[in-house]
Amino acid sequence: MKCETKPFGKTAAGEQATLFTLKNDNGMSVSVTDFGANVVKICVPDKDGKVADVALGFDDIKGYEDNDNYLGAFVGRFANRIGGAEFTLNGVTYKLEKNDNGNCLHGGFGPYGIKMHEYEFVEDEDSIGIIFSRLSPDMEQGFPGNLDYSVTYTLTNDNEFIIEYFANSDKDTIVNFTNHTYFNLAGEGSGSVYDQLAWIDADSYTPTDAELIPTGEIAPVEGTPLDFRTEKPIGRDINADHIDLKNANGFDQNYALKTKAGDATLVATLRDPKSGRKMEVYTDLPGIQLYAGNFLNATGAKGGRSYKRGEGVCFETQYFPNSCNVKAFPYKPLKADEEFNSITVYKFVNE
Repeated sequence: MKCETKPFGKTAAGEQATLFTLKNDNGMSVSVTDFGANVVKICVPDKDGKVADVALGFDDIKGYEDNDNYLGAFVGRFANRIGGAEFTLNGVTYKLEKNDNGNCLHGGFGPYGIKMHEYEFVEDEDSIGIIFSRLSPDMEQGFPGNLDYSVTYTLTNDNEFIIEYFANSDKDTIVNFTNHTYFNLAGEGSGSVYDQLAWIDADSYTPTDAELIPTGEIAPVEGTPLDFRTEKPIGRDINADHIDLKNANGFDQNYALKTKAGDATLVATLRDPKSGRKMEVYTDLPGIQLYAGNFLNATGAKGGRSYKRGEGVCFETQYFPNSCNVKAFPYKPLKADEEFNSITVYKFVNE
């Protein structure tokens, strides 16, 4: 196993970014950058040994500086949407940045995905990784507390891409990290993922209003086109006559998982029958957002390509959207004397 480094361009502010490529002994590699701790490439062999990059992204730093689609993005301080761009903690109401129809999406303007991070390498007998870390200052994006956080990316010889989140704060605050990689198991730039098969181990989901803010209800998937408990093509029901699909222009829903804190459980899979590639998703978080790239419109991507609707799908492990404002949702703030930690694993196999 090894890690290769190379320059990844300079930011508009003149900061030099670096691309780190983790390689295992099976022909799989993962490339990440210290600019935003973004995931740039995930190269995986198919059933015949042919390697393809299954993660949508850009060839250099310029694309990630203006990454409105959040390709490969590490998201914080609070992933997904916060209704009205505000929350109340310890009797104080905090006003956040309104970057999505009057709501706060993925932390607001100036997200973690455009911040430079410090890094250090970690290596074991059967794995190699890199830790990106940064101090998010008190009231950055409107969130209280100096948040010392890190995200560790590890590649194993079992073809596991492991993401571990850690944080602590000097004040009570809210934290909800995720990764926003768009996957296409046929290879990025190969077209629609609608024929690829998804499975999600969830009996319920969180309905939303027209602005994609959860209503507070946890509703059953049974009898709806949102049911992925039996594996099916992503595109089969994406245009079905259902209010939540209409609100989101397709699949962009949070599923309530059966996980337990500290125990990474298999919660979802994605499979491409043609290449034989299959991705298994494990997490200890209570929710996962299935986003089928309904509003994907990224120009100047890898190889000069443009990505359009449906050319990638995200499996964003998370706390429920707006959970900081909905008491019925499984969430608790991060106390000043506590540590936040969580794990998500994307494991690749061939069938």
